[in-house]
Amino acid sequence: MILHQISNNQKAIAVLIDPEKSQDESELKELIRKSTFAKIDYFFVGGSTVTREAFNKVIDFLKSNTEIPIVIFPGASHQISENADALLYLSLISGRNPDYLIGHHVMSSNEVFDMDLEVIPTGYILVDGGTQSSVAYVSQTTPIPLDKANIILSTAKAGILQGKKIIYLDAGSGAKNHVPSKVIHDVANLQIPVIVGGGIRQIDEIEELHEAGANIVVIGNKLEENIDFLLDIKEYITDTK
Repeated sequence: MILHQISNNQKAIAVLIDPEKSQDESELKELIRKSTFAKIDYFFVGGSTVTREAFNKVIDFLKSNTEIPIVIFPGASHQISENADALLYLSLISGRNPDYLIGHHVMSSNEVFDMDLEVIPTGYILVDGGTQSSVAYVSQTTPIPLDKANIILSTAKAGILQGKKIIYLDAGSGAKNHVPSKVIHDVANLQIPVIVGGGIRQIDEIEELHEAGANIVVIGNKLEENIDFLLDIKEYITDTK
């Protein structure tokens, strides 16, 4: 069970793949090869504007070419596949757009309900990373300011009370600033697994967020800029595990 793995792994790393940017199979194969060498824990797959065709193509390619667990990080109701290992069933609880609180879930529920797929209810909290992220633009929601730690914490508590099994704190794709370690520490103290993404570009930042309590740190844009960052991740994983 992926949820059990996440709950019991305090220093995991996930590589985020946006299918819209990953249609070149040779490049995707290279990413898989280097991620396997680095011993990353998960592939997260999803994006804000991905078509079903592009999404399924990447999921199917990953399924055929890697044993690294594939976790869907959906941006819309059509981003689901039985070939993945788990689905983060995201509710954008930091926003007030009903489509991303429940609307997409209703649209996909019949299909998801009948799939042999681990579904993990996840409270998704978007924080302001210093740029307008694709998620904020597409979902038409306002990120929580980084200095409003009390609001972030109250939002996480609301998600837990609603029955969410994971809290995902995201500064957004291409963020200038990642989620502060103090915020991660406070949310992790609520005794729920925490995933953190957005604006993470250095190994010392990964270490800082892990030490603050993040179960998974997600790396995306940095690898699009420099895939060999996985070699640094390899050294970090070797030193910490």
